Amino acid sequence: MSGQHDATGRSRRTFLTYLVAAPTLALVTRAGADALAPQAAHAVVPSLPAIADVIDLGDLFILAGAPTSALLALAVEADGTVRFRLPREEVGQGLTTAVAMLVAEELDAPLADVRVELDDARPELLFNQLTGSSNSIRSLYGPVRQCAATARARLVAAAARRWSLAPASLTTADGAVRAPDGRTARYGELAAAAAAPGLVVLGATPKKAAEHALVGRPTSRIDARAMVTGAQRYTLLDVPGAKPCVVRRPPTFGGTVRSVANLADVRAMPGVLHVVTVPTGVAVVAETFGQAITAKAALRVTWGPGPADQLSDAQIRTRLRAATPPLLVPPLLTPYVDAEFDFAFVSHAPMETNCAVADVTDDRAEIWSGLKSPIVARQTIAADLGLPLDKVTVHVVQAGGSFCRRLFFDAALEAARISRACRRPVRLMWTRVDDTRHGRMRPATHHRIRATHLLGEVLSFEHRVAAAETDFRHGLGEIITATAAHLPLGIGNATLAQTLFLTTVKSPYHFGLTTQALTEVPTGIPTASWRSVYSANTRGAEEIMVDELAAATGKDPYRFRRTFLKTDAQRAVLDKVATEGNWGRPMEPGRAQGIAFHEEYKSRTACLVEIDVRDPQRARVTKAVIAVDVGLPVNPRGLEAQMIGGLTDAISTTLRAGLHIDKGLPLEGSYSQFHWAQQRDTPRDVRVFVLPATGTEPGGAGELGVPAAVGAIANAWARATGSKPRSFPLDFDVDFTPYPR
Repeated sequence: MSGQHDATGRSRRTFLTYLVAAPTLALVTRAGADALAPQAAHAVVPSLPAIADVIDLGDLFILAGAPTSALLALAVEADGTVRFRLPREEVGQGLTTAVAMLVAEELDAPLADVRVELDDARPELLFNQLTGSSNSIRSLYGPVRQCAATARARLVAAAARRWSLAPASLTTADGAVRAPDGRTARYGELAAAAAAPGLVVLGATPKKAAEHALVGRPTSRIDARAMVTGAQRYTLLDVPGAKPCVVRRPPTFGGTVRSVANLADVRAMPGVLHVVTVPTGVAVVAETFGQAITAKAALRVTWGPGPADQLSDAQIRTRLRAATPPLLVPPLLTPYVDAEFDFAFVSHAPMETNCAVADVTDDRAEIWSGLKSPIVARQTIAADLGLPLDKVTVHVVQAGGSFCRRLFFDAALEAARISRACRRPVRLMWTRVDDTRHGRMRPATHHRIRATHLLGEVLSFEHRVAAAETDFRHGLGEIITATAAHLPLGIGNATLAQTLFLTTVKSPYHFGLTTQALTEVPTGIPTASWRSVYSANTRGAEEIMVDELAAATGKDPYRFRRTFLKTDAQRAVLDKVATEGNWGRPMEPGRAQGIAFHEEYKSRTACLVEIDVRDPQRARVTKAVIAVDVGLPVNPRGLEAQMIGGLTDAISTTLRAGLHIDKGLPLEGSYSQFHWAQQRDTPRDVRVFVLPATGTEPGGAGELGVPAAVGAIANAWARATGSKPRSFPLDFDVDFTPYPR
């Protein structure tokens, strides 16, 4: 009977369940209530809750996705394999492992039996297939558990019917249902019966956290072996007939092709199959990538101007400073601390560059790419090609890094255009120079901060941010538009960027009258969110100010923070790093400690580092201690990796990694020029302490680790050098010969 089909034509070899349940509005309501609950104030002048204390960007995501949050597909196959279709992107953050753990936990199945596969673009999910804002585990934790619990309940019901026993008398373990008399039935044996439409299932309730056997236990990645052996499939996979492709790009952002002088000669070069013009440049398709790159270099193109041809760093910095709003609180008769900070543009620099495979014909299109916003990608590609939406298939492929870069689908759209022009499948690869110079980047920012204090208390804290405009045309804008207008606190009328800023940035300290505001400046430079969005720079700068406030009031930086933090949960992670990192230990000249704190997306972390600046050409972080509290940790080993990744990003962008903009193009074109942290730049002594569960649901973690590490590194550098850090990265010389444009 296992091979039969039911009346709908669905195979009964596989048990398939779709769930419809979405308790997310209650989560948002409870989060707001918790934030407004009275807290013990350690400062004389307490601060009111910020908008992000009441409802954050992750809450907006959950609210927007609520109507479709439980449209999840889980299949139990005849051999016992469990397949779960994940409507998110895996970019190296360990999401597939965490989701597999949730499925295995609720099913009582071996983790090795669970396969997590990335779902194609599914327009019926509406706003529920965007990966970002540290939100995947937060938004999936309930629905995935409910899905797997329902599957388990149906398997138990099927066994109960087979044995004529009450379902409540049966137990599950290790991928099987067990009866009190010792009989067992493997899940695979029960899959067909569990799929029967007439099976009566009284209900399914996920386990309580106290019952978890796998969730909360450090677990290695399920894809680790495939990655280290080369078996992992990424975007540039072998699609039959798809030929290698690269693009000759303009010498400035957004430049256009006016003419190609030697088109016939390049088309006649060895291996060249097509040379076509697209809006982003001149594409070359060849038998090999080597032949395509050689032909691309031979092209003689006359280019039209772009929107930022005359912009360089100095002009951008001047624009940002001019756009920074004035501070409102005059110092008058109170002591105060003022500071201004500049942060450079930064590349996302994932290991896997922008790439896509496209097969476009007159009446259909099929795309493969690493996409964090596949629904919008599918809609945009269909509109650009003039095809009905149902004729465009977009496959989401695991990617080698993102840091928010793959929220945009530039390569997928470009590959679709090239495939249509060539009338053949293509495998498009952006070179490293393309990715660094023409890829999107974190916007440059300028910060103006003033804090007033009196008798050891902070009376006010003002922070004004001016940033190059961030592009959010990847689906996030639609999510915020769909939800923010229905929310309280007046953020429904805020601009898109303001809403994002207000729902992500907050101060964790009782600093009296606290205000934070953003102004964006259009530049024509291609930008995108970058890991931690506004918080990396904004909260990083604030943590530097906290150290300077401590010095102005004669307090120890750790003790000062401990006094003004708002909650015991915040102080717990700060105390942990201070204790484990031996805060305040004597250090020789040229070496120092730094400490900082950050909280976002219902999670919190503290970071303590030690730095060595005795070699002025190569400041090095030599030690790091990190404590993190995410409420309920699903996979502590994955969290440890996330925090180390955030530390590495902070080391890079604080000390050496940035982009010099020169007449509409970055000078940097490779890792050797962009100066991302290498192995020699990373501390040998790194300890991450994941605090035991302090809540019943997980908070966000993907972006959490960057801001505190930025502040700690900058503070350590300040103490080691005796200088105040004001411009980042700290070592930003052009010590290389730029590639030709």
